[in-house]
Amino acid sequence: MYSKRFEKETFKNDVKENVRTLYRKEIEEATPQQIFQAVSYAVKEAIVDDWLATQKTYEKEDPKTVYYMSMEFLMGRALGNNLINMTAYKEVKEALDEMGIDLNVVEDQEPDAALGNGGLGRLAACFLDSLASLGYAAYGCGIRYRYGMFKQKIKDGYQVEVPDNWLKDGNPFEIRRDEYAKEVRFGGTIRVQYNEQTKKEDFIQENYESVLAIPYDMPIVGYGNHVVNTLRIWDAQAITDFKLDAFDRGEYHKAIEQENLAKTIVEVLYPNDNHYAGKELRLKQQYFFVSASLQVMLDKYKKKHKDVRKLYEKVTIQMNDTHPTVAVAELMRLLIDQEGLGWDEAWEVTTKTVAYTNHTIMSEALEKWPIDLFSRLLPRVYQIVQEINRRFVEQVRRMYPGNEDKVRKMAILMDGQVRMAHMAIIAGYSVNGVARLHTEILKHQELKDFYEMMPEKFNNKTNGITQRRFLLHGNPLLADWVTDHIGDGWITDLSQMSKLKPLADDPKARAEFMDIKYKNKERLAKYILEHNGVEIDPRSIYDVQVKRLHEYKRQLLNILHVMYLYNQIKEHPEMSFYPRTFIFGAKASAGYVRAKEIIKLINSVADVVNNDLSINGKLKVVFIEDYRVSNAEWIFAAADVSEQISTASKEASGTGNMKFMLNGAPTLGTMDGANVEIVEEVGIENAFIFGLSSDEVINYENNGGYNPQEIYFNDWDIKRVVDQLMDGTYSHGDHEMFRDLYNSLLNTQGGDRPDRYFILKDFRSYAEAQKKVEEAYKDPDRWAKMALLNTASCGKFTSDRTIQEYVDNIWKLDHVTVKPEA
Repeated sequence: MYSKRFEKETFKNDVKENVRTLYRKEIEEATPQQIFQAVSYAVKEAIVDDWLATQKTYEKEDPKTVYYMSMEFLMGRALGNNLINMTAYKEVKEALDEMGIDLNVVEDQEPDAALGNGGLGRLAACFLDSLASLGYAAYGCGIRYRYGMFKQKIKDGYQVEVPDNWLKDGNPFEIRRDEYAKEVRFGGTIRVQYNEQTKKEDFIQENYESVLAIPYDMPIVGYGNHVVNTLRIWDAQAITDFKLDAFDRGEYHKAIEQENLAKTIVEVLYPNDNHYAGKELRLKQQYFFVSASLQVMLDKYKKKHKDVRKLYEKVTIQMNDTHPTVAVAELMRLLIDQEGLGWDEAWEVTTKTVAYTNHTIMSEALEKWPIDLFSRLLPRVYQIVQEINRRFVEQVRRMYPGNEDKVRKMAILMDGQVRMAHMAIIAGYSVNGVARLHTEILKHQELKDFYEMMPEKFNNKTNGITQRRFLLHGNPLLADWVTDHIGDGWITDLSQMSKLKPLADDPKARAEFMDIKYKNKERLAKYILEHNGVEIDPRSIYDVQVKRLHEYKRQLLNILHVMYLYNQIKEHPEMSFYPRTFIFGAKASAGYVRAKEIIKLINSVADVVNNDLSINGKLKVVFIEDYRVSNAEWIFAAADVSEQISTASKEASGTGNMKFMLNGAPTLGTMDGANVEIVEEVGIENAFIFGLSSDEVINYENNGGYNPQEIYFNDWDIKRVVDQLMDGTYSHGDHEMFRDLYNSLLNTQGGDRPDRYFILKDFRSYAEAQKKVEEAYKDPDRWAKMALLNTASCGKFTSDRTIQEYVDNIWKLDHVTVKPEA
């Protein structure tokens, strides 16, 4: 038994006691939410035992620690995952059954922790899971958003954002740590004063605003090894000392301003930044959590170590994309202004401590701040950025004399902007992409000047996912089946899945595999009926695209193809057509107008298609509201086809593709991101690949030569589908509703090329690949073999492998074994 606290009678008593002490009730009177809280607190007791044991081990062994800095941690629900990683899920389920309580219902009471949005945040969550499961010391550092991004509601087909008040009932797994609170300062002016004692200049920030950063720690439980690491997320509190006479002196407003500053910093993830105030808030958020995390990191280091110049021997900081890259300048500030190091010493420490992961080649996502905003909000940090930039530009001029074009391309400060990715690359001791193709594009396209100058920094770390959440928890039927056939070693070593490959030729194993898929399809059909009111047929092909809504991910290509299929069925009712259910799930960023129009189009097409009785249910379209980790687990388990159809060269990696593969859904996709490596592992005959290659896309972008109007006027089927955006077919006769989408495909708009993401160019190729999907699905043996081989070939795509590569090649962490307290 993992912990004595999970012995049945002990656990049952703990839950009953918790209901009494928390709510002054007997268990029979408790609400489902109260039972969830009581169960969680009982589980937390066992976690805390291991959390303390882990901290004591770290104290004693002093291992090198990674601080993983990320604006997002898309954790999903904690209760089920914690039970699985403590190998106590079945015991607790049985104990609760005996009390007449269903663990699934209890888990359903937990809101998803609203700390992230897309793949970037979910990757960070998988990484924390793997770090703990592999026995490495790690802190996740982020923000405790009160409302996350938003809860998505669909009203009249439109996305409506409502606050995601995930903390309203409290988060039973977090611990508030007031003793580690830190002040974070914004704005004001810098006064320089000569210090007689140190014989150096002191830089003193005056007239600033400040907030108090309060950390909340969440446990990250490793699988079966008693390691519990920490996700430290920061809340903000005003630094006010309310004195009654302040009212009379008119300082009340100042106090309220402080209160509001603190509140807005942690209110939402990614405030809409297409206006100045939004940009300012976003930069404040980034500096807020980075500064607080670094201050505590230094304190912790200094408790055990005298010489801050050796920081990099015990600490490494991984910056997850460009959001936390202000860490470079903030660490310099702390080392120089607080620790008294000279510039060269501080720079040596910083450049041996920080490393950078790039998650995108989309230049608009590589953060750049207006200099006037950055220098006003972070005056001392800006001075340091200026000096880093000055020294780097000198270095470029030495290496490339007379080449001012290089300076223009590579400087941190240029055209009135602070280019954060450049600072991360210049200072980082490692720069990595997240799939092989992505890293190659970075080296030879987007960041090629940097690669030429410092090739030794660049490396690839193909992303991965945790099988513990996305198979063991998300698909228990398949997880049990796998364990029955090859043992449970796959839970911590996913490469063992390859032992399933011989079963692809075993008719009985194939039948069992597809029977599990069918049961998962029934489970999802029930969810969709409850939440969408749409009845779908589990015997139809579930063709699924779930991910953030962005034009490059091409949800528009998918729905235009659905419109094309609908036209075909209407025109040729007699044609052979295997029933299909197209399932979408996606949030669009609140300020991203075109992405929201695509959501409206998907729902409008669904409205027409799902209510047309003449097509006999051959085609259904479902948009799942509020796509998030908890419903994703069910969606991956039920999918037949995994839509990974981004414009080649645009998707850095993708991780949804790996979750579908793990659960036995072949990929329908372009040769983009990690799809390339998935196809390598599973064989091209077990995937459906279409579309332009990344080289072809990049060539068109650089040299022109593509005109979507040629396709529009020469392909009647495509013209018809595009015209239906304007003719009122899907908009109750409104000719304007989808005009912007129509224009985006055919007309140059505001400097953007028409059909920037090559939707019409790839349309025919996509339609042919979809035809191949249908042919393959009609042959049950062939399909079952493909599906099973996808699951059997997914071994490479575990985050355990990715993290081990980071440890071996970048971080050089020490492995730690935790012995539970007796």
